[in-house]
Formats: sequence, structure tokens, C-alpha cells
Amino acid sequence: MRKTPARTRFTPRLRAAFVAILIAGTSGTTIAGSPAYAAPSGDTTQFKGVNWADPRDNFADDPVVLSGLSTSDSYAQTYAKASRVISAFRANLDANTVRLPINPYTVNGAYWKSYRGVIDAASARGFKVILSYWEGTGSRKDGFIDDPATYWPMWNTVVDAYKDDPRVYFEPMNEPHGYTDAEWADIAARWLATYPSVPRDRVFVSGAGYNDHVTSVCADPRLKGTYLSLHHYGFWKDYATYDQWVADLKERIGDCANRTVADEFGAPMTTGLDYNKPAPSNNYINYVQAVTDTFRRLKMGSVYWPGLRTDDTYSLQTLTGDPNRPWLATANQSGADRLAWGWGRGKPVRP
Repeated sequence: MRKTPARTRFTPRLRAAFVAILIAGTSGTTIAGSPAYAAPSGDTTQFKGVNWADPRDNFADDPVVLSGLSTSDSYAQTYAKASRVISAFRANLDANTVRLPINPYTVNGAYWKSYRGVIDAASARGFKVILSYWEGTGSRKDGFIDDPATYWPMWNTVVDAYKDDPRVYFEPMNEPHGYTDAEWADIAARWLATYPSVPRDRVFVSGAGYNDHVTSVCADPRLKGTYLSLHHYGFWKDYATYDQWVADLKERIGDCANRTVADEFGAPMTTGLDYNKPAPSNNYINYVQAVTDTFRRLKMGSVYWPGLRTDDTYSLQTLTGDPNRPWLATANQSGADRLAWGWGRGKPVRP
């Protein structure tokens, strides 16, 4: 989840030059293999998940460290802690998917050996794992890939490690809002061309902007066969009715629901709101009920933001117990109920 920051201003010439460098800057590396263009299934309900995040919102100029973990943890320690957190996501929420951040500092450095323990533990427990690239902080937090010279080697390493694990999915960038719709589609197409051994139905192409609409990437024939990721948040409006939230979400999806997963959406979970009871005067209750109803009707998968992030009022789970043997507690049962409802489970709270 991110609040909209001020954007770095780029002239058209500077932006075009940056995109050209990025698209060309693959270090000449292509993972061998035959292209796979199989389209995703007719719906995306197989993805029932949560985000597990760094307390810093995943924006970092050093390795991302998920809530409850430490850079001093070995692979074995990371695997053991992650196994318990993943098991808690399943026990508390009946989730089967986790979305995790990566950046070059994490992958290209010493922490990668330990961080792989999270991915491996999740996969071993039958979870789908979505790996998404996050940019850095400060002036780097501008919606552009920070550095092509480290970005492509990062993906070379990640793809080489997990291309043969059918539970691992790849999302080239989180919220690519620095680019125009066309520029972002060019970069996503370059990613697919660079890694033809990755089946397209294991790639999540982010919606343009702040992942806030998928219609442009859906229409691009070069991206055929991929999943599309959408972000949608209640704080985008001061107030909207239930029907207005439904309309807003549908406009961002267009006719692409059969390829789209909402891999970020969320609302306050520590402020006592009851998402199971209609409350037309409350923006966040309208929002949560509207989007989860819509996910269910459109048979869309969803990945809540965040399942776990320390000190985040949106976090649906909180850490409990011995830090070396972590477990999770549910912060808001009504929020968990609505998440399950969006996944096609539970009982309705609206007609």
C-alpha cells in the first residue's frame, strides 16, 4: 500500500532516454527456452492471498526485511520462521497465496541466500508466491525502475532460481507510475522477451500508473497470456457510496476480469470497524463491501494488503508469541470474513 507521493518531473526527452536505456539494458542475458503463450484460466479465483511486507512499506535502499524476520537470520532460521507465518496465514485466513517484495539489494547481495528461505518455505507448504520488484526511497521513489544495471541481473538470478517452480510467479514491477501506459507496456513486453522460458501464465503484468487500471496492458497483444495485477484503495476517495465504489472498480478492470488479480487492496483493520454490517455513511465499509462483492461476482482472485506488516493499521494479522517461533492473530475478524467472501467463501452480508 502506498499513499500517492509527489512525482519527480521528467521532460519527455529524459523519460524517453530512460526507457530506452531500461529496455536495452538487459546485459545481453536471455534465459533459454521456448515461449509459452497459454492464456490464464477463465477466472483468477485460484489466488486467495495476502501480502507479507517490510515495515518500511517495501521501499528500501537496502535489503527488504519482512515483518518478523532479520538480516541476521540464516537460511534455516528464515525458513523456520517463514514456515510458521505461512502456516498461520493458512490457519487464520485459509489463504493459499503470498505476495513478497524483492529489490536488487536483496537479490544481488548476501541476504539472498537467507531470503530464499521465505520463498522456499511458502512453496513447500503449497502456497503460490508472487515476487514483485519494489523501487527505492527518497528521489528513487518516483515510479521508475531505479537502475537497469542492477534490475536485470536481479531478475536473471530470480528467474534462474525459480523458473522451474510452478508455484512461483513473477511481477516485473510494483506500481510503475513514472511511465506512460505505452512505456510501461514496452518494458513489460521486454521482460517477457528476455525470459521466454517463464510461462506467461506465471507472470503478473502490473496495471499502469499505480497499478490502478489494467485496461491498457490488457489491450496490448504483446502481453497476451499473462495475468494482470490491479491495486485499489479506499483512501483514494474521501467518500463514495457502495455503488460508486463498485462502478469505480469495474471501470479500472474493463472487460479484463478473467486475467486480473487485485494483488493489493486494503482498509483499516485496527480501528474497530465492522465490515460485516452495512454502514452507508462510512467510506471504508462501503469500499470493503463493494470490492469484495465485486471480486466474488467477477470471479477475481485477490491478495490483501497487508496480511502482515508491523505497525500498519491496515494489517489483517499481527505477530504474537516468541519472535523465534512467530505466530499470528487476526486483527479484525469482520475484515477476514470479507476477504473470505471475496474469495468465494462464507455467507453474504448484503442482498
